[in-house]
Amino acid sequence: MPAGINCALLLAAGSGARMQGSVADKILTPIHGIPVFMYSLRAFVACESITHIGIVYRDAAQQAQLAALVDDDIATKLIWIEGGAERQDSVLNGLQSLPADASHTLIHDCARPLITIAHLERLIETTRKDSAACLAHPVTDTIKRIPAADALERTTLEDLQRNLLWAMETPQAFRHADILKAYLHVKAEGLHVTDDCAAAASIDIKATLIHNQSPNPKITTASDLDYVEWLIGKE
Repeated sequence: MPAGINCALLLAAGSGARMQGSVADKILTPIHGIPVFMYSLRAFVACESITHIGIVYRDAAQQAQLAALVDDDIATKLIWIEGGAERQDSVLNGLQSLPADASHTLIHDCARPLITIAHLERLIETTRKDSAACLAHPVTDTIKRIPAADALERTTLEDLQRNLLWAMETPQAFRHADILKAYLHVKAEGLHVTDDCAAAASIDIKATLIHNQSPNPKITTASDLDYVEWLIGKE
């Protein structure tokens, strides 16, 4: 692949509130004896196209625990970055801490431990061509929209065209200057976004979807840990 400064931003600062106290920190929870965080880190370290890796941590205590997992030969490749109050704050902190001359940056939630080197290489290749790319999969459930978040009784159910709906995953990859500009815009305008493609869309950056046909779930609840453990055990 052509040379370039390709960076990764691994987000580990989430509070894990929806785990409801079932584990102390889902990123540090072992699956088959390996902390969730390490599955993502190992994939990114093994990807030869990635030159710099930023780790966005929650606080000093978590950073110390994460750093203790990392071998000395890997540690030299890492940039440690303190997260912010919300995900979008953490991403902006991370982007501003990566090399200013970075060509492309992949942003990944460490709660998705099934990412592979092949995924990363394809994202980088696509982003070089199309400026932004994201792993995603088509929605298979029937999805209904309601008029308000709390309108659950005797409500109107609006049909959405299922073949136009995609579930977004991470990593999401961008030209570095573009995604930094997007997150600065989000902050300046007081916008709220839940993923990086939404930040990019706020300044009219279009993305290419890469259909991921292998499981890449995010660990959000306690039951997700069991599912991911089963998936990794299958492999």
